[in-house]
Amino acid sequence: MTPAEKRELWRHMREPAITFAVLLAFLAINVTIGWLQPFPAVWAVEGAIMVLMIATVLLFSMEVIEEPALIKFFSILGFVWVAILFGMTMIDYVTR
Repeated sequence: MTPAEKRELWRHMREPAITFAVLLAFLAINVTIGWLQPFPAVWAVEGAIMVLMIATVLLFSMEVIEEPALIKFFSILGFVWVAILFGMTMIDYVTR
């Protein structure tokens, strides 16, 4: 592989590699928070980190940031709908 090909490959793989590293960092923060002495509102901090992870996937992995407003709207709406379904499933699971 020539140096020019390596530069071209890195140019195409830079954003996915950085996105992967950021998601791993968020996961490490989440695990560290759960591993350390949990505090009463740990769920709020972990929820905020989860929202940041979702935003990272939505904006960079799915490349929604470069799309028109209508596609942005429906992709966010899809994530909201999945969150509603997940929340309803968890409510059912916890109350049984």
